[in-house]
Amino acid sequence: MKTIKLTLLCCLLSVFTYANVSQSQKDALVALYNTTNGDSWNTSWDMDQPVKEWHGVTLEGNEIVEIDLSFNNLTGKLPNEISDLTSLRVLNLAFNKLEGELPKTLTDLTNLETLQLFSNNFSGALPKDIGRMENLKTLELYNNSFFGEIPNSIGDLTNLESLILSSNQLIGKLPSSISNLKSLKVLSLFDNSLLGTVPSSIGELEQLEELVLSNNAFYGNLPGELAQLSNLKTLLLSNNGFKGNYAALKDKLPNIVDFDLDEVNMKGALATLDSEDDDDD
Repeated sequence: MKTIKLTLLCCLLSVFTYANVSQSQKDALVALYNTTNGDSWNTSWDMDQPVKEWHGVTLEGNEIVEIDLSFNNLTGKLPNEISDLTSLRVLNLAFNKLEGELPKTLTDLTNLETLQLFSNNFSGALPKDIGRMENLKTLELYNNSFFGEIPNSIGDLTNLESLILSSNQLIGKLPSSISNLKSLKVLSLFDNSLLGTVPSSIGELEQLEELVLSNNAFYGNLPGELAQLSNLKTLLLSNNGFKGNYAALKDKLPNIVDFDLDEVNMKGALATLDSEDDDDD
């Protein structure tokens, strides 16, 4: 009798230990497979195997927490069912051939910490309610064809450390809500059609290490508050319409390594920033 009880206990433990993910999560993965031409992936999924054996899928218990299908020849569009992966923390689909607009349901993934969709063929506007994804630390959407303005709700992503939207077709001004991103270390927006002046509130991003605004249509004087970014290592601003003379800016940034500004702005020894400092005295 003891042997039978022990065997039953082992069986029960096995069931709980190796139980499958919920049907809704598995259906979401199947939808992703079908809408992105899974049969042609570099590494496909064997649907007869447990989900934990599927390439690029990471489980914790019975919950899918990470999908990494980068460099895997995904084509097609993301399915709406992606939102059923409610425990997902990492979604990396970079370096594929995905296209179309992001599904509106994507912002339902409020536990997501890393969203990497760069180097695809995505288009359409960025979700206006992207700020709902409040746990995001990494948002990297560069090398796509996103258009429209950067949503003001981007400022609600207060845990964000890396925001890279470069090489898209974004327009409009840099939203002032950017100043809410106190944890931001990387802000890269180069090669878009962004315009307007750089808001002085950018000086509030004290953790910023990399600021890349090159190849846009920004104009006006750079704010003197840039000199407050003492952690800045990379500052790339060329191919815009900035005015002024900023030869002294580099000296005001003690950790700067990569510095790039149009030659016309680098001439002379007296920087506009110096004159602004004098006005403050």
